[in-house]
Amino acid sequence: MTSAPARLGTRRSTMATTQSRQVGDRITALTGVPVELELITSFGDVTKAHLTQLGGTGVFVNALRDELLADTVDFAVHSLKDLPTGPAEGLTLAAITERDDPRDALCARDGLKFADLPPGAVVGTGSPRRVAQLAALRPDLVFVPIRGNAETRLGKVASGELDAVVLAYAGLVRVDRLDDVTDVFEPEQVLPAPGQGALAVECRADRAAADLAYLAAVDHADTRAAVTAERTVLAELEAGCAAPVGAYAEVHEGRLRLRAAVVATDGTEQVRRERVVECGDDPAAAVAAAARLGRDLAREMIGEGADRIVAGAASGGGTPRP
Repeated sequence: MTSAPARLGTRRSTMATTQSRQVGDRITALTGVPVELELITSFGDVTKAHLTQLGGTGVFVNALRDELLADTVDFAVHSLKDLPTGPAEGLTLAAITERDDPRDALCARDGLKFADLPPGAVVGTGSPRRVAQLAALRPDLVFVPIRGNAETRLGKVASGELDAVVLAYAGLVRVDRLDDVTDVFEPEQVLPAPGQGALAVECRADRAAADLAYLAAVDHADTRAAVTAERTVLAELEAGCAAPVGAYAEVHEGRLRLRAAVVATDGTEQVRRERVVECGDDPAAAVAAAARLGRDLAREMIGEGADRIVAGAASGGGTPRP
């Protein structure tokens, strides 16, 4: 007798359904548990307001979390960079998938690289983090906020409305739009958002260890440790995805390297720090070491004024030229 399929709650966008299906297929391949998608509309999907006006991260995940708590879906898949850093009552992160490429990508007209964009070129991005770091590299460019799915944003370049847009490389892979990429930013140039490239599998806490134990099959220990360090920096700075904070951690041969940056949104002021610690091979110990590293690095940055930059960005200070 075939068991009933697990119910995977997902937003309706092409990006969300594609990455959810990838996770569902992986779960089925590893555990034999069939998975079907349940399409859910979030407030963040239907409003036309800009992300910074909506209060940041939770607008894309709250509807999914409501369905989890109501037990109308068994688990949900989120882009980890969209997930608030604070715990959600009654829910748990049952798995964090192996991270895809975390870098940001430029999609520009005429195949232009970032360095080749002409002065005054108009670049679209909905991320203050990207604006801040890119403005530090090219203060002669004009950055404008945009919303919409990847296809909509890319269409603004094709139509000539914008000279370029900046998007997550991993997302472009998931929607098969790599042909639009004209340049890729290494972490040394632009640090990604905490958690960028990783997917979070969330479920009710009271079900994780029992009937949903199969979700652990897609958990990736090194990725969980790395993103724990990154998201702890974000939490310590009391910042969300609408803040100009970049962080990137890597695990290699039992060592965890964390880099973080807070940059004023006009690119004129920044605090950058880096630290490496031993994290060992035990997954639980590695996560604990990652959290300590994130806290320590964030506190060093606060001592150098990072919290003031975050507060300034939240109040509209240092806004780039229109």
